[in-house]
Order: sequence, then C-alpha cells, then structure tokens
Amino acid sequence: MNEKAGDQYLRSAVLTATPEQLQMMLYDGAIRFATQAREALQAKDIENTHNLLTRAQRILAELQSGLRPEIAPDICGQMAGLYSFVYRRLIDANINKDLQALDEALQILGHMRQTWIMLIERLRQERAGVVPVSGGGARPRAAMPPPEPVAAGGFSVEG
Repeated sequence: MNEKAGDQYLRSAVLTATPEQLQMMLYDGAIRFATQAREALQAKDIENTHNLLTRAQRILAELQSGLRPEIAPDICGQMAGLYSFVYRRLIDANINKDLQALDEALQILGHMRQTWIMLIERLRQERAGVVPVSGGGARPRAAMPPPEPVAAGGFSVEG
C-alpha cells in the first residue's frame, strides 16, 4: 500500500529534522490537536473531542518521557512539572468537557512553544559564532564561556 503524500512528507520531515525541530513538531502537534479539540467541544462533537484530546495527551506523555535529567536535572524537573500539569488539564478537559481546563493547557503550551523558539534562535546564533546581548546586539562567541548543555523534551540541545 502506498503512503499518502502528506504521510510521506511528514515521515521525511521527521527523519531529517534536528532534535530542536522534532521538539517543535511535538509542541505544534499538541497545540494543533488541543485547538481542534476545543473547536470540536464547542460544536458538541464529543467523540472527536475525546480523540483529539487523547492525541494531545499522548504527545505530552512523549515529551515527558523524553526528558533527560542526567543532563540537566533542574530544568528537567521543572519541565516534568509543567508537562504533568498540562497533561492533567487535558484529562480534566476530556473527562469534564471543560473549556477552561483546555484553555489553560493551550496557554501553557503556547508559552512553552515560544520559549522553545527563543532557545532555537539562541542556539542558531551560538552556532554561528555570536551570542545575543541585551539591547538586541550580539558579540563574538569567543568572548563568552561555553554554554552549559540543556535538555528539553528528551533531546540534548548541545551542538
């Protein structure tokens, strides 16, 4: 059986993505499914709401299981707490058909995604040999000590 074009594209994107891009894909997927679940819940499509929230929950479980506390225990502990909270809010939304719980989960996921975007940009700058400084500028990397490795979502973001 031939894969659909969309499935082939997704497979290719995942197989060629950097760890940072994979993490972003997971955030995007969780946000997409939760947003679609919100729309389904408002339309009183309970079965679709359940299915979409379950998919978002699975992504949160994957994000949490991918944490690597041996690399950055403090950050991983904080991320695990956030992932657990969002996961519980998605469950509350699913069981109780609670839009407020779903909105809280979406808000936190949005903040996590934005933070990840900032981290990716910083990594891009560091790999290019510059690091951001306050005021919007940058200075050569040689003037800075080497960055500490950071783990998020199961991936070490050390270059």
